[in-house]
Amino acid sequence: MSRTEELVERLTARIKEGVVRPGEKLPTEGSLVQTYGVSRTVVREALSRLQAAGLVETRHGRGSFVLAQPSTARFEPPKDGELTVEGVVELIEFRTGWETESAALAAQRRTEAQLRDLGAALAEFTAAAANPSAAVNADYQFHLRIALASGNRYFADLATASGPGMIVIPHYRLFPDEQRFGRIVSEHENIHAAIALGDPEGARAAMRVHLSNSRSRLLDLQVAATQGF
Repeated sequence: MSRTEELVERLTARIKEGVVRPGEKLPTEGSLVQTYGVSRTVVREALSRLQAAGLVETRHGRGSFVLAQPSTARFEPPKDGELTVEGVVELIEFRTGWETESAALAAQRRTEAQLRDLGAALAEFTAAAANPSAAVNADYQFHLRIALASGNRYFADLATASGPGMIVIPHYRLFPDEQRFGRIVSEHENIHAAIALGDPEGARAAMRVHLSNSRSRLLDLQVAATQGF
């Protein structure tokens, strides 16, 4: 086994054992060189392999951060074309069950770096009112970063495995009016604010309100569509 393969194996074990949890930063290159007695070339190659395996994310100028631990089974939400309105409602109900607790834990455990990333996703979502595709991706990044900030690898793993499909919505909901989009942004801001304040009960309530309102908006739009509005 090469030095690179050995380092990859050892770092992977630390991630899977929860020694370094999702959202946390790996030691610096210099620290890894000193700890494992390898060259910077070996460290960089090992980090590159971990990134390719989906275990870490390298952020320019900031270092490498652990992503969710891979699971043995992948959760696959249905694709947009496969969903009925009832199916989307079920998906929102499923998300409500775990995302409320994920938000509460994020309020207790998030780091300053994670809070900055969450704020960046919120800003991207706010700016994407006229771009449905960008809005869905930014919305997913917002919820994913909450799961990562929860410090619970199962929440993080579920959000990572779900992908943007967890935000899947029917076609007639892709272009909300400005007022409706503003309310959705406000709900995201409330979640972010509670997490920033370290208020787990507030974060839990804000997430529940957001997903409950998402369900109501979906059903209201379905009624409007069936009535020809």
